Amino acid sequence: QVQLVESGGGLVQAGGSLRLSCAASGTFIHIGAMGWYRQAPGEQRELVARITSGGSINYADSVKGRFTISRDNVENTVYLQMNSLKPEDTAVYYCKGVLVTPTGLGAMDYWGKGTLVTVSS
Repeated sequence: QVQLVESGGGLVQAGGSLRLSCAASGTFIHIGAMGWYRQAPGEQRELVARITSGGSINYADSVKGRFTISRDNVENTVYLQMNSLKPEDTAVYYCKGVLVTPTGLGAMDYWGKGTLVTVSS
């Protein structure tokens, strides 16, 4: 059974930094794209940043220049370095990975349970 487990959330003042981590565990053959999404209260979940297995990256316009996504393919972990945080970055941050398992079902999306990031003004 595949699990994605996020860590690193918390409370930070505006202008501060946090680093989120998401580790994949379980039985899988391949991890494709991994990404970070966020959902603020009353809002829809939105893409923050995404990185493919080959290292191609895209960011939401709202975080460009402040957030950096990276991945460690040996540790099966994706990171999100968040700098210059703003109150509007407050949300639950979710990790998503596209994984291929030995079930024969092909590539499927897996989500973590989320980690809360709160930025105070």
